[in-house]
Amino acid sequence: MNILILGGTQFVGRHIVEAFVDSGHAVTVLTRGKSKDELPEAVERLQGDRNEGKAGLRALTGREWDACVDVSGYTPRQVRASAEELRGHVGRYVFVSTVSVYAEPERHPVREDDPLSPPAAEDVTEVSGQTYGPLKVTCENIVRELYGDHCTVLRPQIVAGPFDHTARYPYWVDRAARGGQVLAPGDGSDFLQVIDARDLARFTVKVVEDGIDGVFNLAGPRISWADFMTLLGVSEPVWVDAKTLETNGLGFKELPVYIPAGGEQGGLMDVDNTRAVTAGLTLSDPAVTAQETREWSKNADLEYALTPEREREILASLGG
Repeated sequence: MNILILGGTQFVGRHIVEAFVDSGHAVTVLTRGKSKDELPEAVERLQGDRNEGKAGLRALTGREWDACVDVSGYTPRQVRASAEELRGHVGRYVFVSTVSVYAEPERHPVREDDPLSPPAAEDVTEVSGQTYGPLKVTCENIVRELYGDHCTVLRPQIVAGPFDHTARYPYWVDRAARGGQVLAPGDGSDFLQVIDARDLARFTVKVVEDGIDGVFNLAGPRISWADFMTLLGVSEPVWVDAKTLETNGLGFKELPVYIPAGGEQGGLMDVDNTRAVTAGLTLSDPAVTAQETREWSKNADLEYALTPEREREILASLGG
């Protein structure tokens, strides 16, 4: 098959490109040409910028593909430009959305049919913590409006794995590798649930190859934080309660991927993946995700908000 991927040089997109190539498909990527490109040589590179509307997509003119995978559409302006330009020229439009579209993220578990946030206006272009989910809702609506039964919407959870420059999940594998006492959020009974980027990528290939329509939550195995510390090899976790975390200014930025089970977004670590698994989603062992992320991250020079010095200060103040 001939596959067009919008984006593709970074993290999730890179894994999707490699999965299609490994499956024997011909892959074309459309990028702005601003990110480091380490994609396989066989991949065709086109350059364009959806922020410029139709004018930014001239490289697509007169071309046809069996499917398009949109991994870099964050605003309605971007997605409408590509979805309209490609209508009639691609057999399927796969849109990579997010579980942040759900209006009630405290639900347990979060399912595909749960209420969504009110859609953002199509002229909103600023992506922030407040607009990210509503913008993706609008983008999903545009894709469904233009492609009907010939589209697939993927709603991944927090994505983990090699090439993850977001420095969220890698914080924990890198911190564990340093050893010693580790400041750990909560009491170990909260849950962690991420999706390995390779699992997401393989499922993307499957929905294209098999022509699978619909909306799918993409979430991995759900494990307790106590078990997460164990699989990372942390022998001395120092569990810190919510009040103490707040007092020390420790939130999601400093302790990434930690969401308290009983908090306002607790359901986002309890995402139902039944529909996707039934359709063929296969899941990596969490230990494999951790090990292979660490193999990559130890040479990635990532920077983290919680420095070793600050962590030691806080642990010392707790008597740790």
